[in-house]
Amino acid sequence: MAEDDNQAPSPAPHERFDLGALRTYPLKSRISKVRVEHFARPHRAGSGLGDWLTALPRFLAASDLVAVTDAVIAARAAHRGIVWGIGAHVVKTGLAPIVIDLMERGLVTALATNGAGIIHDFEIALVGATSEDVEAELGPGRFGMADETGRLLNGAINDGVARGLGLGQSVASFLTSHHPQYERYSLVAAAGRLGIPLTVHVAMGTDIIHMHPAASGASIGEGSLRDFRLFVSQVSRLAGGVYLNCGSAVVLPEVFLKAVAIVRNTGVALDGLTTVNMDFARLYRPETNVVRRPVAGIGRGISLVGHHELLIPLVAAALVERDSGRDQGVRP
Repeated sequence: MAEDDNQAPSPAPHERFDLGALRTYPLKSRISKVRVEHFARPHRAGSGLGDWLTALPRFLAASDLVAVTDAVIAARAAHRGIVWGIGAHVVKTGLAPIVIDLMERGLVTALATNGAGIIHDFEIALVGATSEDVEAELGPGRFGMADETGRLLNGAINDGVARGLGLGQSVASFLTSHHPQYERYSLVAAAGRLGIPLTVHVAMGTDIIHMHPAASGASIGEGSLRDFRLFVSQVSRLAGGVYLNCGSAVVLPEVFLKAVAIVRNTGVALDGLTTVNMDFARLYRPETNVVRRPVAGIGRGISLVGHHELLIPLVAAALVERDSGRDQGVRP
């Protein structure tokens, strides 16, 4: 081995890079993603919601809000499906009147929920109140033990399924025939009144009515399976339409993905589908099974992040403005 082989390499020279050869171009010639014509306008007192919507900046979430309203209005105009998946939290935050108004305007062609969603809706229809204090009731063994919820809701399911109905139709039939005091606040009753398909997708053992002796696994399972197949029919009509997942983190995103898989397997195209997830955070299943996978190469997925009690009324108000004709484009 030569004597110099073990010597350390020479250090790099201490010289600054010569920037004299850099090539530049005029700023105005550059393609820029932010331009002043897309900036927000200050709100003018008394100008109304329509003006506020047109004053939004045309960036990021504001552009997504406009895209959602564009997609829903376009789907309604083209007689395409507009399916809303509603988690229980949407019901518990008092948004049923907002959704019912959209149903009456033809901006909802089908509605899907989970087991908890139908429980809270049923309790509201019966007594105008829902959402017990779990921490306070669990210790003394009272959690989930309201008599009418377990007895009447299970009875409605058992009776309706025995007559060949799904879960959604079973509960809608009960409410529209008994006319409880707060029926006007019920999404399920509104769906029954308007003839809008409503499906209920249950995970066994997750809902308080499963704790009651009147619960029938045969009825709940059969009714939920019927509803799944009805839901698949609604998804099969979503080419050029919109699916909105609002507040369901697991059950409805999984159900939607399986429905899309069946539709694709049978050769039905979903070209032009827009999917939307609305929740307070971006979660794995909604982002993957609603926003990304179903529309890959054929449509567009949009996430709107925010609290339901603010975000859903905002989207609904934008849709009402578009529907009323007072706003013809929301920042065309």
